[in-house]
Amino acid sequence: MTDEFETDVESLKLDGKGIAQHGGKPLIIDGALPGERIRYEVVKSKPRNHIGRLIELLQPSPQRVTPGCPHFGFAQGACGGCSLQHLDAAAQLTLKQQALEDILWHAAKIRPKSLLPPVDGPIWGYRHRARLSVRFVRCKGVQLIGFHERVRGFVADMQSCAVLPERVSSLLMPLRELVAGLSIRDRLPQLEVAVGAQAIVLVARVLDPPTDADREALLAFGRKHQVSMWLQPGNPQTIEPMLSADADCLTLELPGFGITLPFVPADFTQVNHQLNRQLVSRVVELLAPQPDEVVADFFCGLGNFTLPLATRARQVIGLEGADTLVARAGQAAQQNSLAEKTAFFARDLFKWTLDDWNQLLQIHGRIDRVLIDPPRAGALAVAETLAATPTKPKRIVYVSCNPETLARDTAILVHNGGWQLRAAGVVNMFPHTAHIESLAVFEPAGLEKP
Repeated sequence: MTDEFETDVESLKLDGKGIAQHGGKPLIIDGALPGERIRYEVVKSKPRNHIGRLIELLQPSPQRVTPGCPHFGFAQGACGGCSLQHLDAAAQLTLKQQALEDILWHAAKIRPKSLLPPVDGPIWGYRHRARLSVRFVRCKGVQLIGFHERVRGFVADMQSCAVLPERVSSLLMPLRELVAGLSIRDRLPQLEVAVGAQAIVLVARVLDPPTDADREALLAFGRKHQVSMWLQPGNPQTIEPMLSADADCLTLELPGFGITLPFVPADFTQVNHQLNRQLVSRVVELLAPQPDEVVADFFCGLGNFTLPLATRARQVIGLEGADTLVARAGQAAQQNSLAEKTAFFARDLFKWTLDDWNQLLQIHGRIDRVLIDPPRAGALAVAETLAATPTKPKRIVYVSCNPETLARDTAILVHNGGWQLRAAGVVNMFPHTAHIESLAVFEPAGLEKP
């Protein structure tokens, strides 16, 4: 019989694991919330901490809620797509805001002058992009399609998903039947989901070419469920629709600016489309470009921020590393009658230098405001350049999907470049998960007003 103990939970990690104390070392317990009294057992002892298993909840936290998905949990077999469904949504935001502030302080020794109100939106049915793993379990004779389990690396046995749009969630079981009947079911390791304003695309990653019968089955599924079927035989650049008529079916709508952005499944778009609309509006508001000003948009992608900013500024310069995205952003500008107010350039922004910045100034005269929206690796070279230039823009707005690299770049701007962190706050792009998206606003030190 294992030893059982009781304790009070002190704090919470972003991955949904509670932290308490046992034998003078931290005790990590999946599913326990701060303020709760629990009964537990120790399942593993490490040099720096213990790993415990929750046996009984003796006194629950008032912030504990019933998970919205039957596949959420902390036991073996539970889906690992979410980690915080047991915590009240408002408390999740507070947790992420505190985590952002802690990372900025511990990594950069910087606190924002003020906190931005969270950019918040729907917490269910929000996930318009997803990569679902596919596996046929021979010993059980079951075809599985979904996210990986929380505890193990197996594919979770999901019949539905509360964070996918309802139409996509309802396809999980029919998709099992479809894939199980394909001759290449063991050579189809994943399905990519991309939801646009008017269409749903399912991309089958295929390691072997589908047979004629397989192709007909996939197309019949698309017709029956009104989804567009695509194939990916190699890298993401090989993605193509099974029907040529579906090539331009995906669009991202920004109705507040009258803008429509076409995209393909391989393009990066924000997972949460409704929140993206709110995020774009907040970024334009915070950057506050004036009609006579020039804005530089680093890591512009498809023009998600570039084109809305162009409706307010004199000109917006979009800078992006991928030639294909630059071309597509230019086409979108043309389609939205903003070509004359935008200019797009393909540049390696991870090697951006002061010479590159000065060339922009020579071409465009000046850069008044800057937007930075990098991938998880952050914007180290861009931050170093903006720290070094004597011709400082009036404001920088930084959209981050990784608080660690945001903190690193913030330290460079503030400690090396004479900028100040005027404000920062979280963006609830991925409710119920540990992912932290955030916004930061920088201005040259000594500037008192926006």
